[in-house]
Amino acid sequence: MKTDLLIGQYPGADSAPLFIAMERGFFKEEGLNVKQEPIQAPQAVLPKLSNGSMDIVLGSYATILVIQEQGTEKFKYIADSYQGAAGAFGIMVKKDSPIKQVGDLKGKKIGVNALKGLGTLTMNPHFKIAGLDPDKDIAYTEVPTTNWLSSLDKGDVDAVWMTDPYVSEAKKTLGATMLLDTMSGPTDGLPITGWAATEKWVQTNPKTLAAFQRAMAKAQNIAATDRSAVTKVLPTFTKIPAETAATINLGAYPTSLSAQRIQRVADLMLESKMLTQKLDVSSMIYSASQG
Repeated sequence: MKTDLLIGQYPGADSAPLFIAMERGFFKEEGLNVKQEPIQAPQAVLPKLSNGSMDIVLGSYATILVIQEQGTEKFKYIADSYQGAAGAFGIMVKKDSPIKQVGDLKGKKIGVNALKGLGTLTMNPHFKIAGLDPDKDIAYTEVPTTNWLSSLDKGDVDAVWMTDPYVSEAKKTLGATMLLDTMSGPTDGLPITGWAATEKWVQTNPKTLAAFQRAMAKAQNIAATDRSAVTKVLPTFTKIPAETAATINLGAYPTSLSAQRIQRVADLMLESKMLTQKLDVSSMIYSASQG
Protein backbone atom coordinates (compact mmCIF):
# COMPACT_ATOMS: atom_id res chain seq x y z
CA MET A 1 0.00 0.00 0.00
CA LYS A 2 1.24 3.47 -0.90
CA THR A 3 1.58 5.44 2.36
CA ASP A 4 3.20 8.77 1.37
CA LEU A 5 0.66 11.11 -0.17
CA LEU A 6 0.82 14.62 -1.64
CA ILE A 7 -2.57 16.34 -1.63
CA GLY A 8 -3.37 19.48 -3.64
CA GLN A 9 -5.64 21.79 -1.67
CA TYR A 10 -7.32 25.10 -2.33
CA PRO A 11 -6.55 27.54 0.52
CA GLY A 12 -10.12 28.30 1.56
CA ALA A 13 -12.75 26.97 3.94
CA ASP A 14 -13.23 23.99 1.55
CA SER A 15 -9.92 22.48 2.72
CA ALA A 16 -10.54 22.79 6.46
CA PRO A 17 -11.39 19.06 6.89
CA LEU A 18 -8.02 18.06 5.38
CA PHE A 19 -6.19 20.17 7.97
CA ILE A 20 -8.42 18.90 10.77
CA ALA A 21 -7.51 15.33 9.71
CA MET A 22 -3.80 16.18 9.62
CA GLU A 23 -3.84 18.03 12.94
CA ARG A 24 -5.79 15.34 14.79
CA GLY A 25 -3.72 12.46 13.47
CA PHE A 26 -6.52 10.76 11.51
CA PHE A 27 -4.21 10.00 8.57
CA LYS A 28 -1.47 8.64 10.85
CA GLU A 29 -4.03 6.30 12.45
CA GLU A 30 -4.64 4.92 8.97
CA GLY A 31 -0.90 4.50 8.33
CA LEU A 32 -0.74 7.45 5.91
CA ASN A 33 1.90 10.16 5.80
CA VAL A 34 0.15 13.14 4.21
CA LYS A 35 1.78 16.30 2.86
CA GLN A 36 -0.23 19.10 1.25
CA GLU A 37 0.46 21.76 -1.36
CA PRO A 38 -1.69 24.87 -1.98
CA ILE A 39 -2.97 25.09 -5.55
CA GLN A 40 -4.79 27.70 -7.62
CA ALA A 41 -6.94 25.27 -9.63
CA PRO A 42 -6.63 21.60 -10.66
CA GLN A 43 -5.59 22.57 -14.22
CA ALA A 44 -2.35 23.99 -12.84
CA VAL A 45 -1.31 20.64 -11.33
CA LEU A 46 -2.61 18.27 -14.02
CA PRO A 47 0.92 17.13 -15.02
CA LYS A 48 1.66 16.20 -11.38
CA LEU A 49 -1.60 14.28 -11.07
CA SER A 50 -1.00 12.51 -14.38
CA ASN A 51 2.56 11.45 -13.53
CA GLY A 52 1.61 10.45 -9.98
CA SER A 53 3.78 12.98 -8.12
CA MET A 54 0.52 14.40 -6.67
CA ASP A 55 -2.04 11.85 -5.51
CA ILE A 56 -5.32 13.58 -4.72
CA VAL A 57 -6.64 17.04 -5.50
CA LEU A 58 -9.39 19.30 -4.24
CA GLY A 59 -11.14 20.95 -7.15
CA SER A 60 -14.37 22.76 -7.80
CA TYR A 61 -16.81 20.37 -9.43
CA ALA A 62 -16.90 22.80 -12.36
CA THR A 63 -13.16 22.67 -13.13
CA ILE A 64 -12.92 18.88 -12.79
CA LEU A 65 -15.93 18.42 -15.11
CA VAL A 66 -14.30 20.67 -17.75
CA ILE A 67 -11.10 18.60 -17.60
CA GLN A 68 -13.16 15.41 -17.79
CA GLU A 69 -14.96 16.54 -20.93
CA GLN A 70 -11.77 17.73 -22.61
CA GLY A 71 -10.31 14.28 -21.96
CA THR A 72 -6.92 15.63 -20.83
CA GLU A 73 -7.33 13.42 -17.75
CA LYS A 74 -10.03 11.12 -16.40
CA PHE A 75 -11.05 11.64 -12.79
CA LYS A 76 -13.05 9.86 -10.12
CA TYR A 77 -14.67 11.77 -7.27
CA ILE A 78 -13.68 10.14 -4.00
CA ALA A 79 -15.23 12.46 -1.35
CA ASP A 80 -17.45 15.53 -1.23
CA SER A 81 -15.98 18.59 0.41
CA TYR A 82 -18.04 21.74 0.40
CA GLN A 83 -21.47 23.05 -0.52
CA GLY A 84 -22.67 26.62 -0.99
CA ALA A 85 -24.50 28.61 1.65
CA ALA A 86 -25.86 32.15 1.84
CA GLY A 87 -23.31 34.96 2.24
CA ALA A 88 -20.22 32.87 1.59
CA PHE A 89 -19.79 33.34 -2.20
CA GLY A 90 -20.46 36.48 -4.18
CA ILE A 91 -19.48 39.48 -6.27
CA MET A 92 -17.70 42.09 -4.17
CA VAL A 93 -17.40 45.78 -5.06
CA LYS A 94 -15.37 48.57 -3.48
CA LYS A 95 -16.66 50.87 -0.78
CA ASP A 96 -17.55 53.82 -3.05
CA SER A 97 -18.18 51.81 -6.20
CA PRO A 98 -20.64 53.32 -8.71
CA ILE A 99 -21.84 49.73 -9.29
CA LYS A 100 -25.05 49.49 -7.27
CA GLN A 101 -26.92 46.68 -9.01
CA VAL A 102 -26.13 43.69 -11.21
CA GLY A 103 -27.11 45.57 -14.40
CA ASP A 104 -24.34 48.12 -13.68
CA LEU A 105 -21.74 45.41 -14.41
CA LYS A 106 -22.35 45.75 -18.15
CA GLY A 107 -18.97 46.30 -19.84
CA LYS A 108 -17.13 45.94 -16.53
CA LYS A 109 -14.17 43.78 -15.51
CA ILE A 110 -14.82 41.05 -12.95
CA GLY A 111 -11.93 39.21 -11.31
CA VAL A 112 -12.34 35.45 -10.89
CA ASN A 113 -9.83 32.73 -9.97
CA ALA A 114 -10.64 30.56 -13.02
CA LEU A 115 -12.22 31.71 -16.29
CA LYS A 116 -14.10 28.43 -16.55
CA GLY A 117 -14.88 27.55 -12.98
CA LEU A 118 -17.28 27.91 -10.10
CA GLY A 119 -17.23 31.72 -10.15
CA THR A 120 -18.34 32.18 -13.75
CA LEU A 121 -20.71 29.22 -13.45
CA THR A 122 -22.57 30.75 -10.51
CA MET A 123 -22.53 34.33 -11.83
CA ASN A 124 -23.84 33.61 -15.36
CA PRO A 125 -27.42 32.57 -14.45
CA HIS A 126 -27.78 35.74 -12.36
CA PHE A 127 -26.52 37.92 -15.23
CA LYS A 128 -29.08 36.35 -17.56
CA ILE A 129 -31.84 37.16 -15.06
CA ALA A 130 -30.58 40.79 -15.04
CA GLY A 131 -30.73 40.87 -18.86
CA LEU A 132 -26.96 40.71 -19.42
CA ASP A 133 -25.17 38.40 -21.85
CA PRO A 134 -22.17 37.00 -19.91
CA ASP A 135 -20.22 36.47 -23.17
CA LYS A 136 -20.67 39.99 -24.53
CA ASP A 137 -21.39 42.21 -21.54
CA ILE A 138 -18.88 40.97 -18.96
CA ALA A 139 -15.08 41.01 -19.13
CA TYR A 140 -13.97 38.15 -16.88
CA THR A 141 -10.34 38.55 -15.80
CA GLU A 142 -8.26 35.87 -14.11
CA VAL A 143 -7.10 36.97 -10.65
CA PRO A 144 -5.40 34.48 -8.30
CA THR A 145 -7.21 33.99 -4.99
CA THR A 146 -4.34 35.52 -3.03
CA ASN A 147 -4.65 38.77 -5.09
CA TRP A 148 -8.44 39.13 -4.82
CA LEU A 149 -8.33 41.88 -2.20
CA SER A 150 -5.41 43.83 -3.65
CA SER A 151 -6.79 43.83 -7.21
CA LEU A 152 -10.15 45.13 -5.99
CA ASP A 153 -8.45 47.71 -3.80
CA LYS A 154 -6.16 48.96 -6.60
CA GLY A 155 -9.00 49.05 -9.11
CA ASP A 156 -7.36 46.59 -11.52
CA VAL A 157 -10.89 45.18 -11.84
CA ASP A 158 -14.32 46.68 -11.12
CA ALA A 159 -15.53 43.75 -9.02
CA VAL A 160 -14.19 40.41 -7.78
CA TRP A 161 -16.02 37.13 -7.27
CA MET A 162 -14.90 35.94 -3.84
CA THR A 163 -15.48 33.12 -1.42
CA ASP A 164 -15.37 33.44 2.32
CA PRO A 165 -13.04 33.91 4.28
CA TYR A 166 -11.98 36.49 1.63
CA VAL A 167 -15.50 37.98 1.53
CA SER A 168 -15.31 38.82 5.25
CA GLU A 169 -11.75 40.11 4.99
CA ALA A 170 -12.73 42.40 2.06
CA LYS A 171 -15.64 43.78 4.07
CA LYS A 172 -13.47 44.32 7.10
CA THR A 173 -10.30 45.75 5.55
CA LEU A 174 -11.66 47.46 2.41
CA GLY A 175 -15.23 48.28 3.43
CA ALA A 176 -16.28 46.27 0.36
CA THR A 177 -19.89 45.15 -0.09
CA MET A 178 -21.47 42.11 -1.67
CA LEU A 179 -23.33 43.15 -4.79
CA LEU A 180 -24.70 39.67 -5.46
CA ASP A 181 -24.84 36.47 -3.44
CA THR A 182 -24.00 33.80 -6.01
CA MET A 183 -25.42 31.00 -3.83
CA SER A 184 -29.00 32.22 -4.07
CA GLY A 185 -31.90 31.69 -6.45
CA PRO A 186 -30.87 29.42 -9.36
CA THR A 187 -27.58 28.52 -7.65
CA ASP A 188 -28.85 28.05 -4.09
CA GLY A 189 -26.96 25.32 -2.13
CA LEU A 190 -24.85 24.30 -5.12
CA PRO A 191 -22.09 21.70 -4.54
CA ILE A 192 -18.75 23.52 -4.63
CA THR A 193 -15.69 21.33 -4.33
CA GLY A 194 -14.80 17.69 -3.99
CA TRP A 195 -11.74 15.46 -3.67
CA ALA A 196 -10.71 13.71 -6.85
CA ALA A 197 -8.01 11.33 -8.08
CA THR A 198 -7.23 10.06 -11.56
CA GLU A 199 -8.88 6.82 -12.68
CA LYS A 200 -5.42 5.29 -12.97
CA TRP A 201 -4.49 6.26 -9.40
CA VAL A 202 -7.77 4.95 -8.02
CA GLN A 203 -7.30 1.58 -9.75
CA THR A 204 -3.69 1.26 -8.59
CA ASN A 205 -4.20 2.31 -4.95
CA PRO A 206 -7.53 0.96 -3.62
CA LYS A 207 -6.25 0.38 -0.07
CA THR A 208 -4.63 3.83 0.16
CA LEU A 209 -7.83 5.37 -1.16
CA ALA A 210 -9.98 3.56 1.42
CA ALA A 211 -7.65 4.75 4.20
CA PHE A 212 -7.81 8.34 2.90
CA GLN A 213 -11.61 8.17 2.73
CA ARG A 214 -11.91 6.86 6.29
CA ALA A 215 -9.66 9.60 7.72
CA MET A 216 -11.43 12.34 5.73
CA ALA A 217 -14.90 11.06 6.70
CA LYS A 218 -14.00 11.56 10.38
CA ALA A 219 -12.73 15.09 9.73
CA GLN A 220 -15.68 15.96 7.46
CA ASN A 221 -18.04 14.90 10.22
CA ILE A 222 -16.29 17.22 12.68
CA ALA A 223 -16.44 20.13 10.19
CA ALA A 224 -20.15 19.45 9.60
CA THR A 225 -21.06 19.49 13.29
CA ASP A 226 -18.47 21.75 14.96
CA ARG A 227 -18.06 25.17 13.37
CA SER A 228 -15.33 26.18 15.83
CA ALA A 229 -13.10 23.33 14.62
CA VAL A 230 -13.19 24.93 11.16
CA THR A 231 -12.65 28.52 12.29
CA LYS A 232 -9.74 27.44 14.50
CA VAL A 233 -7.90 25.65 11.71
CA LEU A 234 -8.49 28.28 8.97
CA PRO A 235 -5.77 30.78 10.03
CA THR A 236 -3.20 27.96 9.99
CA PHE A 237 -3.33 27.60 6.19
CA THR A 238 -4.90 30.81 4.84
CA LYS A 239 -3.82 34.42 5.30
CA ILE A 240 -7.02 35.06 7.23
CA PRO A 241 -6.56 36.35 10.78
CA ALA A 242 -8.28 34.42 13.58
CA GLU A 243 -10.75 37.20 14.39
CA THR A 244 -12.04 37.26 10.78
CA ALA A 245 -12.16 33.46 10.64
CA ALA A 246 -14.33 33.42 13.76
CA THR A 247 -17.12 35.38 12.06
CA ILE A 248 -17.11 34.17 8.46
CA ASN A 249 -20.07 32.69 6.60
CA LEU A 250 -19.33 29.04 6.10
CA GLY A 251 -20.78 26.74 3.48
CA ALA A 252 -21.90 23.23 4.39
CA TYR A 253 -19.70 20.13 4.68
CA PRO A 254 -21.71 17.23 3.17
CA THR A 255 -20.91 13.85 4.72
CA SER A 256 -21.84 11.76 1.69
CA LEU A 257 -20.97 11.87 -2.00
CA SER A 258 -24.15 12.19 -4.09
CA ALA A 259 -24.12 11.90 -7.88
CA GLN A 260 -27.54 13.53 -7.99
CA ARG A 261 -26.32 16.69 -6.22
CA ILE A 262 -23.24 17.00 -8.43
CA GLN A 263 -25.31 16.36 -11.57
CA ARG A 264 -26.91 19.76 -10.89
CA VAL A 265 -23.49 21.37 -11.48
CA ALA A 266 -22.97 19.49 -14.76
CA ASP A 267 -26.44 20.45 -16.01
CA LEU A 268 -25.90 24.10 -15.11
CA MET A 269 -22.56 23.98 -16.96
CA LEU A 270 -24.23 22.60 -20.07
CA GLU A 271 -26.72 25.46 -19.91
CA SER A 272 -23.82 27.95 -19.57
CA LYS A 273 -22.01 26.29 -22.52
CA MET A 274 -19.08 25.40 -20.21
CA LEU A 275 -19.73 21.82 -21.27
CA THR A 276 -20.67 20.90 -24.83
CA GLN A 277 -22.69 17.77 -24.03
CA LYS A 278 -24.58 16.22 -21.13
CA LEU A 279 -22.16 14.52 -18.76
CA ASP A 280 -23.33 11.64 -16.57
CA VAL A 281 -21.74 12.34 -13.19
CA SER A 282 -22.61 8.94 -11.67
CA SER A 283 -19.92 7.34 -13.85
CA MET A 284 -17.33 9.55 -12.13
CA ILE A 285 -18.22 8.60 -8.55
CA TYR A 286 -15.82 6.06 -7.08
CA SER A 287 -17.39 3.24 -5.13
CA ALA A 288 -15.38 0.51 -3.46
CA SER A 289 -17.20 -2.15 -5.51
CA GLN A 290 -15.39 -0.82 -8.60
CA GLY A 291 -12.04 -1.06 -6.84
